[in-house]
Amino acid sequence: MLKKIAVRQLRIGMHLHKLEGAWTDHPFWRARFVIDSTADLRQLHECPISECWIDTRLGLDVADAVEPDSAAAALPARWAAGQRHALPSRDPTPAAETLSAGDEVQRAAAICRRGREAVVAMFHEARMGRTVDAESCLPLVEEISRSVSRNPDALVSLARLKTQDNYSYMHSVAVCALMVALGRTLGLDEAACRAAGLAGLMHDVGKAVMPLEVLNKPGKLTDQEFEVIRSHPERGHALLLEGRGATPEMLDVVLHHHERVDGTGYPGRISGEAFTPLARMGAICDVYDAITSNRPYKAGWDPAQSIARMAGWKGHFDPALFGAFVQSLGIYPTGSVVRLESGRLAVVIEQNPGHLVAPVVKVFYSARNEMPIAPLRLDLSRPGSSDRIVGREAGGAAKFPHLNELWVDAGILAQIPCSRRCRRCRIFG
Repeated sequence: MLKKIAVRQLRIGMHLHKLEGAWTDHPFWRARFVIDSTADLRQLHECPISECWIDTRLGLDVADAVEPDSAAAALPARWAAGQRHALPSRDPTPAAETLSAGDEVQRAAAICRRGREAVVAMFHEARMGRTVDAESCLPLVEEISRSVSRNPDALVSLARLKTQDNYSYMHSVAVCALMVALGRTLGLDEAACRAAGLAGLMHDVGKAVMPLEVLNKPGKLTDQEFEVIRSHPERGHALLLEGRGATPEMLDVVLHHHERVDGTGYPGRISGEAFTPLARMGAICDVYDAITSNRPYKAGWDPAQSIARMAGWKGHFDPALFGAFVQSLGIYPTGSVVRLESGRLAVVIEQNPGHLVAPVVKVFYSARNEMPIAPLRLDLSRPGSSDRIVGREAGGAAKFPHLNELWVDAGILAQIPCSRRCRRCRIFG
């Protein structure tokens, strides 16, 4: 439904249908789009046009919108009621050294390798009918948390590069890292971030007892097979109740990470206060990693394209938490293909804190000449930078199969965990 509102009421997640003014009064070349960046929102608020139309079928309505920054202020207070169930705090975490994404990627590759081994072992124990020991994963979660502290982008981005055979294992590692990064963006303390990370690591443990022929099926699932897969939250919840070290937060995320804020998710179709902030965080992180990863039945979407699509899925996600999630990743997450004002294409290789729309990129292709060019590193946030991002390049990963080699060193790519049955799928060159 179209609705006329004041421009100052626009928020991230709304679908802008029309601005009530001349095209010369605003900087946007697109006529209709979902607002998915703080930069676009700021430009809209600052332009001289006072009224606009939004389409509530394609984006958030005024009543659903929440100030993006309100999540950081509101969540810790809402979390407080559950703090008695948080992980016991160990020695105070020392201030982490700050490393560039490039320096941290080498360490992150080793963490990914150890993470896969830990999740494979956990799934194996569950398949053998043995109890799951969640506490045994604490050292891995702390290692992931320290990596995110040093640089929030490296591990999150690297964990996305998983092979099809590795998806079920590395997805758990990726969601753990995403949960920690989101928790830090929200201002949660170290214990709460570790609790969120451990919940993320365990969220899909129920898939360990799913039939492998269904879990790894390369084609579309039948209705009966889909119902089997939909049972994994409840199966995982039961596994953890039988095992050791499960916290209420962990059980909550395992059971409810497929719920939606509008109450149409599963298994409980819950909403409101029953759908807790932590479970809402889990829902966002789970979907993002799923849609950006290669699966047996489909290729992953470009990271920036995924953020844009998720912003338009009305009723799926908590708007405030989703706004914080975008801040934690960047408007153009690492690995995204973007089009520059110069007519060149580039891949995002590193984020610039405080400059969500001006990351570090590597230029590699001339869209005007339709030819590859010598790779060139550009920091778009540096004063005097002569180029800027004007949009995403749809289908970038499909068009450029060796894209990841542009932003991750080939030697590090070779360290990414790979199934022995896999002959190195093309994502790794």
